[in-house]
Amino acid sequence: MSFSYHRTVRFQDTDAAGVVYFANILSICHEAYEESLRTSGINLKDFFTNPQVAFPIVHASVDFLRPIFCGDKLLVNLMPQKIGTEKFEITYEITLAEVVVAKAITRHVCIDANSRNKQALPTSIVHWLERNRRDTEEAERRKAREVIS
Repeated sequence: MSFSYHRTVRFQDTDAAGVVYFANILSICHEAYEESLRTSGINLKDFFTNPQVAFPIVHASVDFLRPIFCGDKLLVNLMPQKIGTEKFEITYEITLAEVVVAKAITRHVCIDANSRNKQALPTSIVHWLERNRRDTEEAERRKAREVIS
């Protein structure tokens, strides 16, 4: 996977039934997204407060495969990919003890923050996407070699 983020589920993440509240899994995914940007050298303060450009989420979906409880130690693997000159998508795989417990997708579009019109992705995001694509491809090749061996 291109980027991995470790996260322990907190009580505040859960609902009255004691499982992760459905919307909070997207919040956890967003934490992983932010950390991926930060570790790629993108200044988060500048990224999220830039008055010229914004990256709103235009689509999100989550599939829950198993319940997730307070105290669970999650591994969030994220794989971003460019899907157009002004769009990118991030696929998330959330695992617990090597078992996939949820999958999510967020689709983002780059817009001019003032006019709200779509615009091309800035160079910093294109580099982030290319770096993660290469990391994902390398991980997939390593995984394929392990299966063959």
